[in-house]
Amino acid sequence: MQAVNCPFGFSKSLDFDPALAGFMTRDSLGTIRLPYGESDAWLVTRFESVQQVTTDPRFSRAEIIEHDYPRLTAEPIVSPESINVMDPPHSSRIRHLATQAFTERHVDRMRGRITLLTDRLLDEMEAEGPPADLVRHLSNTLPQHTILDLLGIERAEWPRMEEEVHRLLVLGAGNREVARAAKEDLTAYFTELVAERRNNPGTDIISVLAEARDGEDQLDDRELAVLALTFTLSGQDTATCQISDIAYLLLTRPELWEYAREHRKDLTDFLHELLRYIPFRKGVGIPRVALEDVEMDGVVIRRGDFVHVSYLTANRDPERYPDPHEIVPDRSVAPHMTFGWGGHRCVAVPLAMAELEVAVGRLLDRFPDLRLAVRPEDVRWDTETIRRFPLELPVAW
Repeated sequence: MQAVNCPFGFSKSLDFDPALAGFMTRDSLGTIRLPYGESDAWLVTRFESVQQVTTDPRFSRAEIIEHDYPRLTAEPIVSPESINVMDPPHSSRIRHLATQAFTERHVDRMRGRITLLTDRLLDEMEAEGPPADLVRHLSNTLPQHTILDLLGIERAEWPRMEEEVHRLLVLGAGNREVARAAKEDLTAYFTELVAERRNNPGTDIISVLAEARDGEDQLDDRELAVLALTFTLSGQDTATCQISDIAYLLLTRPELWEYAREHRKDLTDFLHELLRYIPFRKGVGIPRVALEDVEMDGVVIRRGDFVHVSYLTANRDPERYPDPHEIVPDRSVAPHMTFGWGGHRCVAVPLAMAELEVAVGRLLDRFPDLRLAVRPEDVRWDTETIRRFPLELPVAW
């Protein structure tokens, strides 16, 4: 079977990637060739099949570390020690300890900080007056400020953190050494910060994780440093995209804005429907390796084959979601895969949802007449990284 060349560079608004859409119509699995990596990979698109791959121990994330695995970026984004490339029981242990930083009590405290940060940013936007760039004032800034604030990173270091994260996410072979240096710098920074927090704990996430226990077990310094790096990446990546993308949808589809205003008590469910619909990234993420032959969707995946799953296509699976390519505001709640699935579902989902609820809620409260100040077709979109989001959202009120 010949692999389909998939650079996955599609960046047209929030339209669904035609390459991914094409794979959804196939009767059996196909293989893809990504810009980087030593070989092709199977692409799994159906919800149930993605669910199987992400929970079946016959598919390993840890096994990819020894290989030049198929991917979109020249330099692998994740570190070999990251929880994102661990298998159970190692990943289960780290996840169990890490989730102690995101209990209801901790997230309630975080929500208070997020609200203060959001209102401060919106105060600045209101003072500047329209037209104002919502990406600059809110969606690009709030996730950065939130995760860096909650990690207890000094404000003077925030611009450096933002720049280093951007370097890790840029596409293109010429960025490989820059990305590698950024990853090393960030890992070294968090290693030093963890050592400092061991001696002088506070109320930040790193300090909470340093105190996390499961009996006698606790995170060591290296594990904690890599976790802090993972949170920094995801905290500035997914949330930035989602706030921007959700705002774009609400501003370009007045009926969605009105629904959100009129159904505030249902805001969380509505946000989940938007998260299901939005293609927040390009292509695919981290693959797995088959540890033995596995029959799936009309093919046999051989031992040693790479397997990519698409959370984006799983979220549009018509067998799971009626009218999957439509936003149905009052759709019955069904878990989606935007935050991953199984053993690699994001452990910080409670924090991410708190950010989205506060950001969108405060926009609705403070700027009920918010509108896009340019034509939707004039909005510029990110084309440099693996993310899908508008670079600017000029708004008026």
